[in-house]
Amino acid sequence: MEEGNTTIIMASLSTLSPSHLTNLTHSILSISHHHRRRLAAVLSSPTLFSLTLRHLLSLSLPDKTHLIANHLLSLLHPLLIHRKHHSSSAVTMKLRDLDAVVLLLFLCETHQLHPDVLEASADNWREILGNTYSNTMLSNNSGLWTCDAGILMPYIETLVRCKRFVDIMGGYNHLRRRDQKEGYEVPAARAAVVALRAVEVFNAAGSNAGEVECVICKEEMSEGRDVCEMPCQHVFHWKCILPWLSKKNTCPFCRFQLPTDDVFSEIQRLWEILVKTSELHVA
Repeated sequence: MEEGNTTIIMASLSTLSPSHLTNLTHSILSISHHHRRRLAAVLSSPTLFSLTLRHLLSLSLPDKTHLIANHLLSLLHPLLIHRKHHSSSAVTMKLRDLDAVVLLLFLCETHQLHPDVLEASADNWREILGNTYSNTMLSNNSGLWTCDAGILMPYIETLVRCKRFVDIMGGYNHLRRRDQKEGYEVPAARAAVVALRAVEVFNAAGSNAGEVECVICKEEMSEGRDVCEMPCQHVFHWKCILPWLSKKNTCPFCRFQLPTDDVFSEIQRLWEILVKTSELHVA
């Protein structure tokens, strides 16, 4: 599963222009440095470590899954910012939640590499994790981070681990909910609806009736009237499309998907965009 997801991401990246890839690398470097600084701050402060660990332990498994899902969204956003029709907003996490998720991921990574280390008392975890973090940083200080691959690969590895966790823990329940309710839909994000364009209808000579018909109410649009234009360029009456988008995030004509506030649906939407762009590389 992880190898397949890594392949999808790498194939999608290969479709970017050199300038876009450079901008992406700079963005990822900035994000990675910010995450490292937060982890270093947590590990270097006994008070902050205690508060962050206590917050993390207080979360239920579904809450931890939601935390990692939001982190995954923040990692996916830079990969898609240059894609056509991509309109998702960057995810902003509270500092408390960011500290919790970077600590959780580092705990998982440490346990995977050194299973016996965390068997010690939790009172000793900060010192153990601090030493592990220092050794990791020293081993990475070999010039690797000066090249694009050294910046991109750790980022992609973290993204793929988060995706795998969400697929197992969160995605299963989400997909089961969709299977139980045929035609399950989620509403479009409010920010995406507010950002929709108002355009004026022009009935050019020789145009087909279907080009000026609202497919929701099946009525023709009056010339000179302001209507809603979706990112896919299909237009609808405002009075028709707003109730529609309050229930579904898809275009009534072509099923183009707008962003949604449902975290798991949004991950699925963005991942499908990555898959489609990776198929362009194969083609």
